[in-house]
Amino acid sequence: MDITSAFIRSGLILGLSALSVSAQASDLPARSGAPLPPAPPAITWIDAAISIKGVTDYNFRGISQSDRKPGAQGSVELQFYNNLFYLGVFGASVDLTTSPAAEIDFFAGIRPKFGPLTFDFGVIQYYYPSEKQYIDAAGVFWTPKNTDFTEAVGKVSWAVNDAFTLGGNVFYAWDWLGTGATGTYASVTAKYNLPFLEGLAVSGEYGHYWLGTTNLAIWSTVPPTNLPDYSYWNAGLSYTWKNLTADIRYHDTSLSKRDCFALTADPGGILSGSGRSKWCGPAVVGSLSFDITASSLGVFAPR
Repeated sequence: MDITSAFIRSGLILGLSALSVSAQASDLPARSGAPLPPAPPAITWIDAAISIKGVTDYNFRGISQSDRKPGAQGSVELQFYNNLFYLGVFGASVDLTTSPAAEIDFFAGIRPKFGPLTFDFGVIQYYYPSEKQYIDAAGVFWTPKNTDFTEAVGKVSWAVNDAFTLGGNVFYAWDWLGTGATGTYASVTAKYNLPFLEGLAVSGEYGHYWLGTTNLAIWSTVPPTNLPDYSYWNAGLSYTWKNLTADIRYHDTSLSKRDCFALTADPGGILSGSGRSKWCGPAVVGSLSFDITASSLGVFAPR
């Protein structure tokens, strides 16, 4: 082989090698230049949260709404833009003095988040369909004609870490249970996820209710009354497995049986003539709930 042919052959080998190296390099990620922009976070524009619950007693801020009997509850909540805005409806079976067919609550609000803090500002309309004013055989009016009322809501939740959460809540009603009295309820809450079993948690709440004076125009036979303020607390243990949550909880208030009757007009206290009620005393309440979201089923999935 002459010198010229050797140079040509060497040049072809070098050229093919360069092409091969270039092809391999094109398969590698770029190591220089501006980094690729991060993918925008997924947004759930709309979602629906559904809850079904069975309870041994419907206890609301320390007062039984079901005459210490079991009941059923359910809710549907529509959530918009990653749960920033929401609206929904809640329903519960009740056994109250005015004998409504049920309790139906309509609610809406906004939940802004700032790091570990989540706020909730909203409004709740409590509606008791088909209720009847309670009038005894002597013609005494024991309840208003209508106990529907509206509450303004303010809440904050602080995720201290993955296991521990603290909360604060304020609710204000300018016509509590249709009595004309104001009602302000404030509470603090805490929840701790136990480390030895996933889904197991302890939680509790301590709150106080400030109630105002009833309006004479509501009852023709009952003078204005200063409703008793009271404290309320609960503590319990819950276990969540997939979509099911079991909860056992102790509830109690600072109300005497007479003060409890003043707030509830418990028919038992009317018919017996005792003027006392058992609806506000110590209670252990169990519940089992099923919770699911539409997005978890692939409906309204984030995009």
